[in-house]
Amino acid sequence: MPPVPPPTPTSDASPGAPTGDISEGLLGRALLAAVVVAGAAFRVHWALNDEGIYWPDEVYQSLEPAHRLVFGYGLKAWEFIEGARNWALPGLVAGVMGLVRLLGGTDPSVYLDVTKAFFALLGAACAWGSWRLARAYGASEPAAAAGAALFALAAVPIYFAPRALSENASALPVVLGLALALPRGGSRRAVLAGASLLGLAVLLRLQNGVFCVGLLAVLAAQRRWRVAGEALAVLAGWAFVYGLLDRLTWGGWFHSARVYLEFNVLKDGASAWGTAPFSYYGRVLFQGMPAVTFVTGVLALLAVRRAPGLLAVTLLFFALHALQPHKELRFLVPALPLFAALAGVGLDSLLAGWSPRSVRAGAALGVVAVAALSGLRAGRLTFGDVGQYEDSRPQASAWDDAGDVNRLLLAASRLDDLCGLKIEVVHLAWTGGYSYLHQPVPLYPPNGPPRGSGLFSHVITLPGYAPGEVVAESGPVVLSRLREGCVPDAGYTWRLP
Repeated sequence: MPPVPPPTPTSDASPGAPTGDISEGLLGRALLAAVVVAGAAFRVHWALNDEGIYWPDEVYQSLEPAHRLVFGYGLKAWEFIEGARNWALPGLVAGVMGLVRLLGGTDPSVYLDVTKAFFALLGAACAWGSWRLARAYGASEPAAAAGAALFALAAVPIYFAPRALSENASALPVVLGLALALPRGGSRRAVLAGASLLGLAVLLRLQNGVFCVGLLAVLAAQRRWRVAGEALAVLAGWAFVYGLLDRLTWGGWFHSARVYLEFNVLKDGASAWGTAPFSYYGRVLFQGMPAVTFVTGVLALLAVRRAPGLLAVTLLFFALHALQPHKELRFLVPALPLFAALAGVGLDSLLAGWSPRSVRAGAALGVVAVAALSGLRAGRLTFGDVGQYEDSRPQASAWDDAGDVNRLLLAASRLDDLCGLKIEVVHLAWTGGYSYLHQPVPLYPPNGPPRGSGLFSHVITLPGYAPGEVVAESGPVVLSRLREGCVPDAGYTWRLP
């Protein structure tokens, strides 16, 4: 897509003539290309070199139900028993897995790597979306590229990018939808296309409805009543799709939304997984990437005159999540490309009165350098840096958590004599489940049947507790063969314990 001519820098970006010159344009496009390619390289590297889990949702809300759709079996989390999630995200993941299967990729290491790389590239595309959004609000190409770097190359977005989470899947339609629909003076066609992308984002993650409400509020504030009504009609169409999907899969209109809201709002069920104060998100972002967070925050605030609507919608999304008792850093992922775009607009506003071209170029390169340094340090992130397990193991590496167990599940997937497997070292929720095991045999948790039951032939355990033949090992755990053959388990349940 060719670069979009940036608007004249007025409130909410009325359309106008392009700013800058040819040399700035070349610098901006070169920076953008370098930022996106480097961001993609960071993400794909970690996609292919990390088998760990940040939180069970990245398996049991996406990979595992998708595995059931494509291959016919998998563990069922309570959300996919009670119907607290819709099938849009698992359907997307199943589409990727199914395509890999059609091309002959039935080994789990293949379809998992492709799936993680797919999400990683979605994250890299969000950086282009940040650039596109900043340009729509009048930022020069170098400033917009520098803003995009604050998402593409920053440690926290890199960490989350390869994970099959609804936040990652929905971030791209959010940033592109707002780039099309939110700036003042956008065409009717652009607004409706943007509203449609936001409707898709809600289908993937219900909380993105905040952006839909924000879009309608901004259009109303601009007194664009006709376009606001048309955008509302588009969003209503996507709401119908949401309800219809639930009707076809769960048997009731908006079933997943109703169950989800009842559990999380009326019953405050998510608080069982921990609560945190309002300051959590700001504190954790500073812990994970202090320089990037500081630069992004300051520059985003400088965008208030040019992009008040975008800033208000983004801060609303942030504040509503900060007000919820249960917090996880991943919940902010859809807003991070928006903050990056605001930073690009703010940087351009800061430099607008500075005529020396070298100063503008140097400032953009300086912001890119700050982001790149954060990305190079991404491998050092701890769970404390990403706000997880802060009370138990904040100094533990955030990478490859339970990766050793998952690698042994991949090893078990290639055994011809496997007829049952027990994992004794970690709860099944913190493993890759059948997405990694990829054999329709019973999979037992640590509190499952004893070894003498004969219900499983292999066990994943610690070396000192591994009688029989050790067939594979990874880090401090081993896969051991206990016996040949298994006693059939007529009462085996596929529900995640």
